[in-house]
Amino acid sequence: MKDFSHLLSQVNGRVTASAIRELLKVIGVPGMISFAGGLPSPEMFPAEELGEIAQKVITSSPNKTLQYGCTEGAADFKAELIKLLKKDEDIEVSQDEMLIVSASQQGLDIVSKTFVDPGDAVIVAKPTYLGALQAFETYGADMIGVESDGFGIMAESLEERLEELKKAGRQCKFIYIVPDFQNPTGTTIPEERRVKILELAKKYDTIILEDSPYRKVRFKGEHQKTFYALDKGAGNVITMFTFSKTLAPGLRLGYVIGDKEIIRKFVILKQALDLCTSPACQSIAAEYLKRGNMDKHIAEMSKLYGKKRDIMISALRKYMPKGVSWTEPEGGLFLWVVMPENIDSEKMLKTAIKNNVAYVMGTAFYPDGSGKNAMRLNFSYSSFEEIDEGIRRLAKAITEYGK
Repeated sequence: MKDFSHLLSQVNGRVTASAIRELLKVIGVPGMISFAGGLPSPEMFPAEELGEIAQKVITSSPNKTLQYGCTEGAADFKAELIKLLKKDEDIEVSQDEMLIVSASQQGLDIVSKTFVDPGDAVIVAKPTYLGALQAFETYGADMIGVESDGFGIMAESLEERLEELKKAGRQCKFIYIVPDFQNPTGTTIPEERRVKILELAKKYDTIILEDSPYRKVRFKGEHQKTFYALDKGAGNVITMFTFSKTLAPGLRLGYVIGDKEIIRKFVILKQALDLCTSPACQSIAAEYLKRGNMDKHIAEMSKLYGKKRDIMISALRKYMPKGVSWTEPEGGLFLWVVMPENIDSEKMLKTAIKNNVAYVMGTAFYPDGSGKNAMRLNFSYSSFEEIDEGIRRLAKAITEYGK
């Protein structure tokens, strides 16, 4: 095989394969129960209605749905999103303050490309979403980890890191936060702490990058205001939303809101990435929103995921050996398991796979490779029976590995 390594860019040396994508190679094995992916439950896809809508919008408006669209996003889709933000979040934005993206992952890439040069400081929670770590790593960011507790990123630890950077003459480009039902821990930041974190961002002249894919999937507790709403249009927050967890990931639809000058920068970079997000998918989602079924759909989804979370927690209590603890999220798709320090979740994965169960090891969610004795479990995808049996298998694997 010919060696092309001398032709590759430096980016290839910085980026590693996704731990989840690598796991997909083994989770298709017959009998395997996987808690690894962040997959919504297929039974919650409104397939029949989306199919009917797709046929309608494509056949009635082929010049719009099957043609190239504008990079900023379709005006009618953005209009529906603007109404949705006002109704659900008390957020007012204009079309110029919103960009339609091919789901949140593209948003992360665009934000990184806009703000990060090699060596620039970016602050992330320990642990945090591994897809964000990959995006920031691609552009050579120096990721500074901030400690978290049962209520998310800690303001005191954040201030310490920001002050250290200031004394070293370095600027934090942005603070990346998943505030609601965080991936991977499932924790939610209380509003009082959000206010403190926002004050710190302003004090140290940086931006909060708020990633909010799970926010609507709440099955208990009270909604907390978004960082964007708390900022009241001051321009210190960029927020990303997606339809991947609430409607269908196959649509590849998300949107970013922020200061219009920043959004303009994003638009220019997106032009070189994919020209535009699928006009057909935008039209389908716009029509779905116009019909007013989203609230009912999310309520049904949240009810189902709440049951699945309860079954997983019940199974953890029933099967797990002593010394194992876990979070109990009020929404979202994940919970976080911490085992005794002598157990390495990455090395234990082979034992788990032999027992026909899979998860994502904790190290994948840390910028510094810590979290060896932790793992992320997804409860949205598997059936009730698979969740109980999968946790039994996982507890067996932990016991076997710990001997």
